[in-house]
Amino acid sequence: MLASQLILYSYRRCPYAMRARMALDRSGIVVEIREISLREKPSSMLEVSPKGTVPVLLMKDSDSVQVIEESLEIMLWALKLKQDNLLATSLDDSLQWIERNDTRFKYLLDRFKYPERYEVDQVEIAKLAGEEFLDIYESGLSQHSYLLSDQETLADLAIFPFVRQYAKVRDDALESYPHLKAWLAKYQNSDAFKRIMRKYPTWTD
Repeated sequence: MLASQLILYSYRRCPYAMRARMALDRSGIVVEIREISLREKPSSMLEVSPKGTVPVLLMKDSDSVQVIEESLEIMLWALKLKQDNLLATSLDDSLQWIERNDTRFKYLLDRFKYPERYEVDQVEIAKLAGEEFLDIYESGLSQHSYLLSDQETLADLAIFPFVRQYAKVRDDALESYPHLKAWLAKYQNSDAFKRIMRKYPTWTD
């Protein structure tokens, strides 16, 4: 049974928050979205999740309060409630792909997006990201409709927000990856993506 009140602390452009919202939307779970400011994080969020990063899912009923602080855990919780077939299709492989995305690809993505912060060569970082990840994604998508097969998996839903962020750094970022570009467009043009990217006023306590 769902908790009587579900609150998601979120930041619209954060890829972690984005994938959590996608899973909640896919599962038909209605939550109160609290769009935060990263510069002035609300004390109500920090009280339940001192780590201070989004997303944070707060579930409250008359007897208890439960907090899920990691985006992947929110995805798994929501999709399990719905018994979504994403959890029955290549789940172990998906989790391995997601782990590599959340560590190595995110590391390269940050440096590609903010070269001034890390004092790195953006072209070299883009080359590394291509060799380690984008080439692999492109190869898979040239053979089937989604990253791992012709069936959508958890990996697709969890990884596309990070590819989106990569693609937004430069207009030509995905020009060498036509299949990856089309896969990303499929998500960005979906009704689900339009729903989860709705703008909300910044939440204040």
